[in-house]
Formats: sequence, C-alpha cells, structure tokens
Amino acid sequence: MKKIIELKNITKSFDGEVVLDNINLDIYDNEFLTLLGPSGCGKTTTLRLIGGFETPDKGDIVFMGERINDVPPYKRNVNTVFQRYALFPHLNVFENVAFALREKRCPKSEINEKVREMLSLVALNGFENRSVTSLSGGQQQRVAIARALISRPKVLLLDEPLAALDLKLRKDMQQELKKIQKATGITFVFVTHDQEEALSMSDTVVVMSEGRIQQIGTPIDIYNEPTNAFVADFIGESNILDGVMLRDRKVSFSGQVFDCVDAGFGENEQVDVVVRPEDVDIVPLGKGQLTGVVTSVNFLGVHYEIIVDIGGFKWMIQSTDFVDVDEHTGLYIEPDAIHIMKKSEYSGMFGDYSSFSNELDELSNAESESGE
Repeated sequence: MKKIIELKNITKSFDGEVVLDNINLDIYDNEFLTLLGPSGCGKTTTLRLIGGFETPDKGDIVFMGERINDVPPYKRNVNTVFQRYALFPHLNVFENVAFALREKRCPKSEINEKVREMLSLVALNGFENRSVTSLSGGQQQRVAIARALISRPKVLLLDEPLAALDLKLRKDMQQELKKIQKATGITFVFVTHDQEEALSMSDTVVVMSEGRIQQIGTPIDIYNEPTNAFVADFIGESNILDGVMLRDRKVSFSGQVFDCVDAGFGENEQVDVVVRPEDVDIVPLGKGQLTGVVTSVNFLGVHYEIIVDIGGFKWMIQSTDFVDVDEHTGLYIEPDAIHIMKKSEYSGMFGDYSSFSNELDELSNAESESGE
C-alpha cells in the first residue's frame, strides 16, 4: 500500500506539558486507522496536527511526500468530522452537504449530482429539504460525513463522532462508517477511547498512552499479542501476573510451572504473563493447574463473569459453566492461552481484579490510610 501521511519525531506541548512525545506514525492509502487510548493520551492532538489545527513543536508532518507543517487546514486535502458535527442550522440537509462545492463555485448540475450521490452513500435519500435541527443524532452525523466527503479528500479525520449516540445506533454507525470507507477508498483516521469500537472497525489500531505510541497493529494482533501491560489491560479484560521465563516455552507464575508457546527470552528472565479471561477453563479440583476460591459471580447473558482468588490474586474468568461463591475450583490453561511480555514501566499496575478500576483502588487506599 502507498504511504499517504508520515508523522516523523513529532513532539507537542501545551503550557509546558508534553502531550505528544516524539511519536512516529505512517498512514496508508485506503486504510481505516484508529487512534485508541484514554483521555489525555494525545490521540486528538495527533488528529488536529494532521488536520492543520495545531503545529508540532518538533518533527515533521509529511503528506504524500511533501512537508506540510505550516500548511493551513483549508489547503490540505484532508477533511474533519468533529464530535459536535458543526452543521449549519440555518441551512437544510442539501445545502449543508453542498456548502463546499458552492464555495468553489461549481456548476449547479455538478452540485446537484454530487450532493445526491453523497446522500445516497450515507442513506439519506429523500432528506434533501429537511432542516438539520429536526434530524436525529445519527442522521446529523450522516449529514456531517456527506459534507466532509463531497470534496473527495484524500484523508477523512473523525474525532470521536459516535460518542454522543446511544449504544444500538453506535453499532449501526460503526458498520456504516466501515462500509462508507470501503466504498469511497478514502483513508479514514478515527479517534476513540472505546476498545470494542476500535477492534470492530479498523484495519490498523494505534494504542496510545501518556503521549506515546504503545503499539501499532491489526485488531487481532493487538488483542492476541499485546506488547506491554498497558495494552493488555486497555484492550479487553486481562489477567496480568508476574512470572519468570525459565527457558523457551516454559514459564513459572502463581507458584506453578506452565508450558507456553513463547521463546526468545533470557533464562530466568522476569516477565509479565497475560491470560485472557475467556481462555481459562473451570475444572474440578485436582484436574486444574491452579486452585482457588470463587469470590463473586455475575451473569452477563452469554457467560458468567467469575472472580477467583488464587493466593491473594483475583483472577477473572469468563465461562458458560456456573460455579457458586465460596466454592473451591480448579483452573486449567492451555499453552497457547499464555502470552509472555517483557517487563515495562506499566508492570505491576494492572491485571488483578480486586476491583474493576484504578479509581476504586485509589479510593480504598485513601480510606485505609485515613483510618491509620
């Protein structure tokens, strides 16, 4: 695939605080790329740099071989769909979509043809004369996308455009956006903090934290082969444990030795071990490699979410098999369900299910400290 955008050693600060720390990223033709990460990780700033709404403190932005650091937004072959759509309330649907072509003084026949083509693309045939203020959130978003696409930009930037929609409409629009991207062949750069959204829509996912890129890969690679504890924790649920790589394909954690499929680590190297909750089997006592006591069970429709205490570490297991609270049970883990990662700055920060958020852990710690 042809490279369209290159971000080279980009650094950006606001009020002395580094928001992007020497990032490098290549974006390709006809790619659906998602910038994924928590609030404050730098993903929206990255998008705004590509769009020309911010300039880097250091580094270069290259668009189709040309450096564009100082090129204003209106001169870039890039359009943006913002979270708040920014439609013109005094114009109807047709005129909102036609706006860019009218500014370019295109012939009336061309405007009519292209607007109807765009409205068909976003499934808004027959909405031409409607007021945009009378439309639902999903319909307004379709108008914003049609308006951004009508001038056929090389790249479309989307800044959390689904955030204001309800769950079912979000899922519909996820599918629609992917269809539109494939139909137009335009490169989409999408910003979200929603892991499921990123995994379901993207060709490439860029996971960001604290102004740095943690991992770039396909959704399957990011999920199955996380590069560090932050990525493993942020992309879905993960049990993340301290381990020792005894030798190739042999690892020790939770007081037991396990076969695994990883190799290339040093003998007796300290590592992080990731086991996804859906990859742990609940088995009778005596048939598991590990034994623990069930501390909570939640029924989630498709499966049970079970927390098992093993030596003080709370594991999460997702299983269709029911076990009861306070029951002692065995756990069995296949070798290919064990993923080994190098130790990183995020080691020890994630992976235990005493609670489901760091915030609750911090509150609990503050409460215990105040009682001392």
